[in-house]
Amino acid sequence: MPRTVAEKRAAFRALHESGCFMLPNPWDAGSARYLETLGFKALATTSSGFAWSQGHADNHVSRDAVLAHLRAMVEATDLPVNADFESGFGASPEDVAQSVKLAVQTGVAGLSIEDSTGDAAAPLFDIDVAVARMKAARRAIDESGGDTLLVGRAENFFAGKPDIDDAIARLKAYADAGADCLYAPGIRTREQIEAVVKAAGRKPVNLLIGGVSEFTLSDVAALGVRRVSVGGALARAAWGSFMRAAQGLCDGRFDGFSDAAAGNDLNAIFEGRA
Repeated sequence: MPRTVAEKRAAFRALHESGCFMLPNPWDAGSARYLETLGFKALATTSSGFAWSQGHADNHVSRDAVLAHLRAMVEATDLPVNADFESGFGASPEDVAQSVKLAVQTGVAGLSIEDSTGDAAAPLFDIDVAVARMKAARRAIDESGGDTLLVGRAENFFAGKPDIDDAIARLKAYADAGADCLYAPGIRTREQIEAVVKAAGRKPVNLLIGGVSEFTLSDVAALGVRRVSVGGALARAAWGSFMRAAQGLCDGRFDGFSDAAAGNDLNAIFEGRA
């Protein structure tokens, strides 16, 4: 029986209370539904994966398009969906608050707000501005019912400012501003992960593993990580297979189809879905 939005959000929050769970990132309804069949407990969207599926670069999709995508993803699965909500689609706290309220209305169980500006000359918001934006997101969620989980992201390692001390200072500030979960995408070493987990205290930490890694889920669980996401990695894997097969066609070959899924298998997975 389909779960309500409130039930999905409650289940998502419960996942953050103990242990460590995998949070894979589908990019469309089909990939979300397939991941659900594998037994995952929750999913997260990927801004890059969705953007590529629409023929755009990451962070070059409109707010309206992203909101429509979030709504479609929520409707596609009974699993809780965490939204990669980029930088909140607005520089000012007021703009972030408006965007967050619209995102909550899509039914997502959680959403993240980044502190990146998109400006190569000044890639991160000043921490005071970033904190004000996080507080605005927190107020917007609380005014909308309060059960959507808020993730604070320190983008230092993605924005060309790989300063672990500054990232930790930002995460602590975002926790104080109301973030429920903390996330510094791009950290990779055991020492960095341990430092972030220690600084987070009781707040759950999300770790991004977007490629082949020395770590297993059990390894990062032992370090205190609460959830592991993969960003656009699944979408990149799919694109890699597609690009190799397409290049083979250009060369007059068909060997790129050797690992293709069987049509009957795909039909069986999606049979009965509206």
